[in-house]
Order: sequence, then structure tokens, then C-alpha cells
Amino acid sequence: MAPERLERWLDGFAERHGPVTVTAYADRVELRAADGAAVTAHVPFPPLAECTAAYAGLVAHALAERRVGVLLVRLGGYAVGVFQGATLTASKVGARPVHGRSAAGGQSQQRFARRREGQARVALAAAADTAARVLLPVADILDAVVVGGDRRALDTVLEDRRLAPLVPLVGQWHLDVPEPRRAVLDDMPRRFRAVRIDLTEPAGAGPAR
Repeated sequence: MAPERLERWLDGFAERHGPVTVTAYADRVELRAADGAAVTAHVPFPPLAECTAAYAGLVAHALAERRVGVLLVRLGGYAVGVFQGATLTASKVGARPVHGRSAAGGQSQQRFARRREGQARVALAAAADTAARVLLPVADILDAVVVGGDRRALDTVLEDRRLAPLVPLVGQWHLDVPEPRRAVLDDMPRRFRAVRIDLTEPAGAGPAR
């Protein structure tokens, strides 16, 4: 759920289900209503600081503007960006060819495999170089680094010693993304700013609104 919709949605939950009790944790806020309905709202960019504001300060926390780095990697493609709030302030998207696997056997298959491994190394090195150029200059002022794509490829990129300052900033996010393109990068704030909601309606209730 977009942060801008969160307060209205929570108010609507209370209106439909009666008075709520709110229990806050570092990574989630739980609401329990008089009729047995319950909500768990997962905190984006945890931890949630102790707060006496409405809904334990969750709404204000979710709406806060943050500077976030994004690193998306798949074999053959990468996208790196820096967002101030939802605004992309720096970015680089690139691609390097990595051929698919060969079904042939024998020496031909071995040569193909070596060629493919070499292409993969070059592609991932290019992704690491780009991450170093785009993210390292602002590493000390980033609130978080959001990653997505192929997990093995990302792990290889983040093993680059230059990127060590970024590793502690990689938090809860590992997003499944298609081939990293500019449009995919542009869409990232919608995903990393979202508040995930788990709703349990009381027995016999109709569908959630």
C-alpha cells in the first residue's frame, strides 16, 4: 500500500470494526479491533522508533522522505540509481551479452561454457563498476540500499571489495524484478515505499475493502 493511502485506510478499518488497540514493534504495527478483526502493518525501513502519535507513528515513518540506493542485477543487465524520496537523482542502466546455455555435448559444450562464464564475469564486473560510480559517492548519506534481480548475480557483485560500505545498508529488500531496464528502475519507489498489510477479518465477514 502506498504510504499516502495508509492513514485513510487505517482510519477506515477502525470505522468498520470498532475501537482498536495498537501494539508497536520495531518491524511491525498490530491493530486489533473490538469485533476480532486484526491488521499487521509491516514497517518499511525498520526499525520504527517509539512514538505516541497515531498508529504508533507508523504513518509519519512511512511518509518520511529518504535517500535510497537501488541495485538491480541479472546476468547481462543491471540498473543502478539513487532516489530522493520518489525522485530519481542519479542512475545508470546497462547491458552486456551473456549467451544462454548450450545443449551440445563434448568439447563444443565445454568451449561454450567457458565463453559464457567469461561473458558473465565481464557483465557482473560492469555492474560492480557502475554501482561503485553511482552509489559510493553518496554511501555515507544513504538511508538504505534496495537490491533486486538474480540473487547469485547480486551476491557476486556485492563481493566486490569497493562495495563493502554498501553491504550494511542492504536491509529487508530483495525484490524479484524482470530484466533491469530504465522503466523497471523508475518503478522502484512504488515498491520499496509500500507498506505491506496483512488483514484478518472476523469470522463471517465479507471481503476486505
